[in-house]
Amino acid sequence: MIKKIQRQFVLLSMSSLLVVLAIIVGVINIVNYHDVVREADRLVMVLSENGGRFPPEMMGDKHKLPPPWMSPETPYKSRYFYVLLGEDKETVIMVDTGRIASVDSSEAVDYARKVVGKSGGTGFVDHFRYRLDAEENVVRVTFLDCRGELDAFHSFLWISMGISLAGFFVVFLLISFFSGRIIRPIAESYEKQKQFITDAGHELKTPLTIIHADADVLEMELGENEWIEDIQKQTKRLTDLTNELVSLARMEEQGDIRKIEFPVSDVVSETAASFQVLAQMQKKKFTLAVEPMLSMTGDEKAISQLVSILLDNALKYSPEGGHVCVILEKPAKQIKLEVGNTLVTPLSRDDLNRMFERFYRADASRNSQTGGHGIGLSKAKAIVEVHGGKISATIKDGDSLQITVTLPV
Repeated sequence: MIKKIQRQFVLLSMSSLLVVLAIIVGVINIVNYHDVVREADRLVMVLSENGGRFPPEMMGDKHKLPPPWMSPETPYKSRYFYVLLGEDKETVIMVDTGRIASVDSSEAVDYARKVVGKSGGTGFVDHFRYRLDAEENVVRVTFLDCRGELDAFHSFLWISMGISLAGFFVVFLLISFFSGRIIRPIAESYEKQKQFITDAGHELKTPLTIIHADADVLEMELGENEWIEDIQKQTKRLTDLTNELVSLARMEEQGDIRKIEFPVSDVVSETAASFQVLAQMQKKKFTLAVEPMLSMTGDEKAISQLVSILLDNALKYSPEGGHVCVILEKPAKQIKLEVGNTLVTPLSRDDLNRMFERFYRADASRNSQTGGHGIGLSKAKAIVEVHGGKISATIKDGDSLQITVTLPV
């Protein structure tokens, strides 16, 4: 139980950290990429508006300052070219590759023909940012080499992701190491609670036994009496409750059980058979569908007790003329046990969420008049968890409760 809480704490903490890191790294790199594109579009626009080149005043006039967003060195270190195509977008009118060495005229034309058919006036082709402008009788395609900016962006992207992942694993190791200390108060409180239940159970057994024995003696001396009968009934109820609490505490304390392979199909069939007669007496339909020859590794006695608890619960809380069904099958590599029953009154979502809590009863139908103490399903959950399985409750067809248990083979 404590190890499960510890694992859930680590999982929740690391999931939260992963989401935060993903958002931070994602936002930073999106903003970075947006800045690269915005800067490239500004430069391509300047080139396009000036015939595929930077204006002469930016190249030689020291008294003519460039725009505030542009460095005075930008026109000299930028690499660009442009292609003029005819109205048919096929005829090549002019190619200027004087400001770039990595692209010749034929490659420039190939790039231009790649982009003229694309939608939108700007975009990327390889590492070039381009801009399409329809001028008089021609189409100008201007390209700006953004290799350096894109390489810097990709480097920053990988570095930020690497640092984030490294930090994630460091935090994971730290949280895994310190999680035991963090949940230690919870573990101590939980252990004290279980110890209290066990100790209180043993302390209560003696006085309850004495009270019950005294009541029997009084009945022998005074004869049958409704007050004595009530004392006997309530002491028996308290004794049963104490025994179940102690049994539940021990089941949760075990953590590990002695597991052997046994025929689970036979165990479920034999356990369910004793409830078929009871269902007939209560005028309830009982359906048993057990896949034969199924085996699993676990505690045979505990699994039999699990089936008894679920069937006892199903019979108690189904109406006369209702239906109780048991299904055992093996989908994939697990054993699946389903126990369902029609309901006297519908259950709410809150009832389903709290069904496996100790002493919880839905007000409408789960009251003490039906017998039991409200810890049967808690014990069923403990049996399932100690076997490494899962248990859940759902509403089926609007008026039936179905409890599903999955157990590893």
